[in-house]
Amino acid sequence: RFMDLELIAERGVLVPRGETELLGATALGVLGEAPRVIDMCCGSGNLACAIAAHRPRARVWATDLTEACVSPARRNAVFTGLQDRIMVRQGDLFEGLGGLTLEGTLDAVVCNPPYISQAKLAGERAALLEHEPREAFDGGPYGLSIHSRVIREALPFLKPGGILLFEIGLGQERQVELLFARSRAYIEITPVANAAGQVRVIHAIKANPWN
Repeated sequence: RFMDLELIAERGVLVPRGETELLGATALGVLGEAPRVIDMCCGSGNLACAIAAHRPRARVWATDLTEACVSPARRNAVFTGLQDRIMVRQGDLFEGLGGLTLEGTLDAVVCNPPYISQAKLAGERAALLEHEPREAFDGGPYGLSIHSRVIREALPFLKPGGILLFEIGLGQERQVELLFARSRAYIEITPVANAAGQVRVIHAIKANPWN
């Protein structure tokens, strides 16, 4: 179960974690009643389904790199009865959404990217790879490779004032804040902590270029 939804879990795709509910709840807290949203790195489609379920007028586009993720995401859209408002595409980040004319129309991009460094996956976190795919965890040398790409590649899709929201690993808030700041394209960079006081979500607003 994820955010009050029963979902299908399968081998080859990340099993949704409870900590990702903070990302979903944060997204719902900043979205309007009829948002247009991309669930980037969608995995099993848990965030896409949760947002569509809690916002009955939402339209959601979900995308991931592998068929092992895209297939269960599509099944979950059908399983939850939300397939009319969720489109699932396969591709490398935003390349999977090419040809849909979504540019400049999105209210939000939510992203739970892989954020564990390669060194940790080779050492203390190696057990994660016993039952779930490397693609779900491997965030590059520093665990931030996908964050960096999404911060840049989301810009053509977000409307001015649109929001980019990330789940992050423990202790990564400062690095992700710096990635947002260095882009010079976002304002109101906001960390969100869980009940234990740990920052696990960061979001920022795409600046209006005419301001």
